[in-house]
Amino acid sequence: MSNSMITAENLTKRFGDFVAVDHISFEVNKGEIFGFLGANGAGKTTAMRMLCGLSLPTSGKGTVAGFDIYKDNEKIKQNIGYMSQKFSLYDDLTVKENMRFYGGIYGMTNDFIRKKTAFILHHLHLEKEGDVLVKSLPLGWKQKLAFSVAIFHEPQIVFLDEPTGGVDPVTRREFWSMIYQAAELGITIFVTTHYMDEAEYCNRVSIMVDGKVEALDTPAQLKRTYAAASMDEVFLKLARKAVRGE
Repeated sequence: MSNSMITAENLTKRFGDFVAVDHISFEVNKGEIFGFLGANGAGKTTAMRMLCGLSLPTSGKGTVAGFDIYKDNEKIKQNIGYMSQKFSLYDDLTVKENMRFYGGIYGMTNDFIRKKTAFILHHLHLEKEGDVLVKSLPLGWKQKLAFSVAIFHEPQIVFLDEPTGGVDPVTRREFWSMIYQAAELGITIFVTTHYMDEAEYCNRVSIMVDGKVEALDTPAQLKRTYAAASMDEVFLKLARKAVRGE
């Protein structure tokens, strides 16, 4: 049985004459932390939307958690978690109400929701904040809570779209320690980030330029291939090739 949780084969998305995603191919393995990088306008978000079952490809093939991205959109949505930089939480609900809401969406039982809520509040040291409105929480707490909610239903894969945007370095490190814990539980992590130091934390990294995957390897191998001291340097060498802008 294949260990691949995500497969893309010549995946393409066109908007009229504009090719946003241009024949990209890759596989992501179970429990892997896969970094999906690229400058603004490179096609990352469009590619992620296709893999999440939110947008149909123009051509190519793909599977997520064993489901076809053309035919099984709804099954894909049930088997993944998703978190964006703009938060996946409702500001006007309390911490507990957000968890109850998301647990309900994914068809979890009341008993499961109650136990999982208690576990997360304890794990995040938020027991006293359970009945506090999310909008009153500090940004770093919101981010960690949003990640916990994204994997509340224990999905096979979680898609993280620039999840640490705007938070301080200490919170970013804490957030990545949560990502590692989730990967150790067997959850596959597909993450976009514009912080190149975070690329170093990934098992493998793909870098998109102008809709194509220009490079894909471990951070160590990419640095060797491009004779670079850091992922920042690798990224700059590749991004210079970009023709299109924002």
